[in-house]
Amino acid sequence: MDAKEFIQQTVSEHPVVLFMKGTAQFPQCGFSGRAVQLLKQCGVKNLVTVNVLEDDDVRQAIKDFSNWPTVPQLYVGGEFIGGADIVQEMFQTGELQKLLPAEPQS
Repeated sequence: MDAKEFIQQTVSEHPVVLFMKGTAQFPQCGFSGRAVQLLKQCGVKNLVTVNVLEDDDVRQAIKDFSNWPTVPQLYVGGEFIGGADIVQEMFQTGELQKLLPAEPQS
């Protein structure tokens, strides 16, 4: 499977995917860390993250896949939402909270 196929499969199989630098537990850039923080504030529990620093092919392919030059990149329901700045703006306006799938209460 090449990098673009991996990306397509990942965003198709998981409701919320963040391609980022580092992991949700250990973000390796401020923008990635902020995106994770905002998603957690929205109540996302099943966040799937892909650390682009672990694979140069994925790091380049995600930029080509979305036609977006920077990481992090958020996908919800298989659709590209945007980078850290867009996620932040959507959170501030309440759009992000409406867009994210409802998580079952445990």
